[in-house]
Amino acid sequence: MIYKDQLYGEIEISEPVILELINNPALQRLKGIDQAGYSKKHFPATFTRFDHSIGVFYLLKKYNAPIEEQVAGLIHDVSHSAFSHCIDYVLDDGSEKEHNHQDNVFNEFVKNSEIPMILKKYNFDLEYILNDKNFPLKEKDLPDLCADRIDYSLRAALLFNEFHSEGINYFLDNLVTENNNWIFKEFEPAKKYAELFFKLNKKYYSGLASAIMFKTVGDYLKYALKKTYITEDDLYATDEIVLSKIKKHLKNDKQLKLFYDRMNKKIKVINNSEDYNAQVFCKSRIVNPLCKHNGQVKRVSDINTNWTTVLEQQTKPKQYFLKFER
Repeated sequence: MIYKDQLYGEIEISEPVILELINNPALQRLKGIDQAGYSKKHFPATFTRFDHSIGVFYLLKKYNAPIEEQVAGLIHDVSHSAFSHCIDYVLDDGSEKEHNHQDNVFNEFVKNSEIPMILKKYNFDLEYILNDKNFPLKEKDLPDLCADRIDYSLRAALLFNEFHSEGINYFLDNLVTENNNWIFKEFEPAKKYAELFFKLNKKYYSGLASAIMFKTVGDYLKYALKKTYITEDDLYATDEIVLSKIKKHLKNDKQLKLFYDRMNKKIKVINNSEDYNAQVFCKSRIVNPLCKHNGQVKRVSDINTNWTTVLEQQTKPKQYFLKFER
């Protein structure tokens, strides 16, 4: 199978277990899940959780991670609901500051899908695949690099035209994996990647646009659940399916229409801590890559001590105070 990817170009996929997982409904559903949540009204471009899942698999394959880790990377996002992390502003088991609903339900979601049957068919241990501790190249806590973080940041940078002039290959060609760590070959590309990630976080991941999107989409979905226009089970379909179920109630529900207009940027909103209708937090992300420097492996902050201050500032969740015209 040749898969044409927005970021990496043509990807050849031949592993039977990977091909069967890709064609499974659990993965195919991700084609209808927006990576950011509701990008079309709040961001300059978009990509899906499916795009990202293929990308994580590809990075792990490209850098020679074990097939088990490639499998884990491919399925790591299957438990995302419609509108991705907007769900953390809807359901009680999510967190505005941590964006962890998807992680909280991941194991149960996978076990209730067809994925265990596929893994068993190819002699993979389900419990081993579900344990992130087995796959440090796929997933690590911030501020470390991992395949998940590398893919979504480079993918966003490409689509949002935020790349340095060197482009994606500059970063990929300067990355190696050693001792289960992602390491840049030199300080300069590590520094540039850290700065790129910082820019993405400030403008997009934890910026005002995200705060507005998370709050307004969250209010719309929460109200629709309260009115039983949708159920929690509906949230594990696709974005468009959920939107279509709610849309038919817009004409007869003024409050729903208000939330809809806010979500679609038809109502002006500003950030004003002195006069506001709603408070909202956004998870903030920052990285501190490893790199080779003078014969040793160091972090960017070890070489550029100013980066320590950036890390301290950007690790904390961002808080916004939203004032809507109505």
